[in-house]
Amino acid sequence: MGRLKFAAALACAAIATPSNAQEPGSRPDVPPVVSEPEVPLGRLGDAVVPARYRLDLAVDPARERFAGHVEIDVALARPSRSIDLHAYDLAIRSASARIGARNYPAEWEVVDPSGVLRLRFAEELPAGELTLLFDYDAPFNDGPAGMFRVNVGGDWYSWTQFQSIDARAAFPSFDQPSFKTPFEVTLRTPVGQMAVSNAPRVSTETVDGWDIHRFAPTRPLPTYLVAMMVGPFVAVEGTAPPTPQRADPLPLRIVSTRPNAGRLDFALENSKEIVVLLESYFDDAFPYPKLDQITSPIMPGAMENAGADLYKTSLLVMDEDAPIAQQRSFGKVVSHELAHQWFGDLVTPAWWDDIWLNESFANWMGFHIGHQWRPALNLGSGALADGFEAMQTDALVAGRPVRAPVATSAQIDEAFDSITYGKGGHVIAMIADFMGPERFRDGVRRYMRTHRDGNATSMDFFAALAEAAEDPRIVPALRSFVGQQGVPLVTIERAADGFTATQSRYAPLGVEAPETRWGIPLCVRQGERRMCQLLDERSGTFPLAGRGAVMPNAGGTGYYRFELPEKDWEALIARAGDLPGGEAQALADSLAASVLAGRSDVRALARLARNLVHHPDTYAADAASDALNDLSRSGLLDGEGRRGWRKFRGRLYAPLLREYGFDPGAGAYVREDPERSQRRAQIVERLMGSTRDNDVRATLMKSAEAYLEGDTRALDPVWFDKAFAAHIYRRGESGARDLVAAALASEDPLFRPAALGSAAGSGNEGIARWLLEELDDPRLRESERRSMLRAVVLNSSTREYGYGWMLQNIDSLLEGGGIFDARRIPQMLTRYCSVEDSQRIARDFGPHLAGTAGALELGRTVEIVRNCGMLKDALGDRISDAFADFG
Repeated sequence: MGRLKFAAALACAAIATPSNAQEPGSRPDVPPVVSEPEVPLGRLGDAVVPARYRLDLAVDPARERFAGHVEIDVALARPSRSIDLHAYDLAIRSASARIGARNYPAEWEVVDPSGVLRLRFAEELPAGELTLLFDYDAPFNDGPAGMFRVNVGGDWYSWTQFQSIDARAAFPSFDQPSFKTPFEVTLRTPVGQMAVSNAPRVSTETVDGWDIHRFAPTRPLPTYLVAMMVGPFVAVEGTAPPTPQRADPLPLRIVSTRPNAGRLDFALENSKEIVVLLESYFDDAFPYPKLDQITSPIMPGAMENAGADLYKTSLLVMDEDAPIAQQRSFGKVVSHELAHQWFGDLVTPAWWDDIWLNESFANWMGFHIGHQWRPALNLGSGALADGFEAMQTDALVAGRPVRAPVATSAQIDEAFDSITYGKGGHVIAMIADFMGPERFRDGVRRYMRTHRDGNATSMDFFAALAEAAEDPRIVPALRSFVGQQGVPLVTIERAADGFTATQSRYAPLGVEAPETRWGIPLCVRQGERRMCQLLDERSGTFPLAGRGAVMPNAGGTGYYRFELPEKDWEALIARAGDLPGGEAQALADSLAASVLAGRSDVRALARLARNLVHHPDTYAADAASDALNDLSRSGLLDGEGRRGWRKFRGRLYAPLLREYGFDPGAGAYVREDPERSQRRAQIVERLMGSTRDNDVRATLMKSAEAYLEGDTRALDPVWFDKAFAAHIYRRGESGARDLVAAALASEDPLFRPAALGSAAGSGNEGIARWLLEELDDPRLRESERRSMLRAVVLNSSTREYGYGWMLQNIDSLLEGGGIFDARRIPQMLTRYCSVEDSQRIARDFGPHLAGTAGALELGRTVEIVRNCGMLKDALGDRISDAFADFG
């Protein structure tokens, strides 16, 4: 999740507060401190260490502000007249320190924009134990960060989302992961509303028109894992059955907003199964006394709050007939977040430079455990797809390693990107495959046992794996992948007694990448013969005595690309349909990368697309054709090339659709094999926009119209986005207005975003202008408006209008909250393709993004656009001619 850019503080609103709160802004008359310590811009240090929090918050989501009384027990290492901690946008009414029966009033000041709060005392505080006390109030946020609220169906709800450093926007705190303490939480809410926190609720009483909910003390937690949710929620309850690791049933709830009542049983029953699988993997009971899983309509993903995970609504609200893609998301995300309950919550990184390990491991576990949960969904292959996608970013010169130094708060959120999740997860998969699943699991268990309820570092994890593998080379190999950026390129050449493998750093055409060396766990297969060896020198010779084509990335788990002589490329392409799914993905990625480097012909990629399109693995089947589509979508092709591509795509997929059949009605394929059902959805998606989509479009138009007229059986949710796009294609702006009106009247977690997204991505500038400039409906959430902007900018027909609107409104966009932070702005501009456009983007957006988390993303975007332009200048005519010939 991204760091919130808070708006200016709001005026204090009337709200019930704890009885000892003072008037806003009142401060004791404290003389200034003469000698000031430096302001900590990153770590606070260990001069003051928190030991326990008591949070007492009055939360009414229907009001604009909430209020709180907070007490923090701390240990002061040495006498001091000042204490630094964190607070952001809190209207503090009083602050003091208490030692025994004596109270020391404090003066307070925010001394850094990231929310560093300095308390100053009139006299020196002695070393030892003391309690800090605060009374304050603060605004709710509109976006998913800090304490935020949303109106759903006429009711107000509030949630918290604190990763990475947004706990400071809800309560004064020592807001860094190394400080793990118990929390005692009390929530005062309107009568009759549900309150949820990390620990079980132990009592509720009504006093002066407020329900007072008290929760049991938590296990030691960092601030970013604390959770507090309030509203007229609905819930379903159950228990996960006892396991060999846990003697008692585990209380489990799914908590959601009122419109989702009746659609929570799927998440409840299947979460039980995932908990059991995870306990078996870690050989350890679920770490917390209960598990709540809560939904919010504006969460962009999910968050692993200890005992109280928070999810985007569509991740949990579904039934057994849900689209396969939605079921896959449930399996991998719930497995990911619940794996965090051990790996991240029970054992927490010591500092933000190791947050990659949390997310990379959980990303791998999400696919690994998700695959065990429902093997028919083929989630295991999806883990590799994420990694190959991350290589697109990691191949750039502008970037960062997986584990990057974090010196200041401004750098923290750079760690939450595809490098951490996609590359890091693929590196974990690679090392697990190289070690073997049992030894890798034993290393994980060793790490968890050693650091239980504490903090740990990447080196602690690497050491545990090396000990389990009895191979010290594991440590430098892993460090080489997480400590430096870039994608390894392994160039294979035949030798008399096998082959020679030479490593270098991959770079696209015209780019000079720095020289880099890795310890690559290289696994090669020829026929049935597979051999793995650590390539830690520039070159190595490998014997191989099998027959047939050489696959330089056996299983596809290796985080590297490969280059082959033409004859070996052709041998692999010829048998691509018989390769395992992971190897087919690796082949498509490496061949596409070779094309972008100017070494291979795009016609070879087209041959691979033909040979893979019937592949039984849905992640592999479109890997090559999607790479061709990326070339077309980037603006690299001329008109003849684009027409050739549309013809090629039609010839590729139209026969498949005839084979699979197409009925867009609800539930038409619910009893079908999941991979077949998902394959049909992919075929229809890729057929749209081809020269043979007229019948498909007409069928979808008819179904969309019937659905919008009230026949909900006419259209299955799997076809929502395509059908609504076809509806707008036919009915134009009036159709878009009707569709948006229907979306805003609905809280359906699939229909609403699909309808709004289809309108925004229509390619009609009139519709785009209406959505961004004229649509003024209080039911439209700010996060939705920003998602629509993204759809406008990514469509080639409305891109320039969206670019101009973005630039004109850049200041307000940067002050927006939640997931739409500074990083998302440049990510929308990556489909330009010229050196001139790269310069324009840098010129227009560089000054606005300097010093923000968006600066790195802007550098990446500029490089992507420039690289595309250089390829177009050098080989654009040749590539366009090849695409034209496809037709």
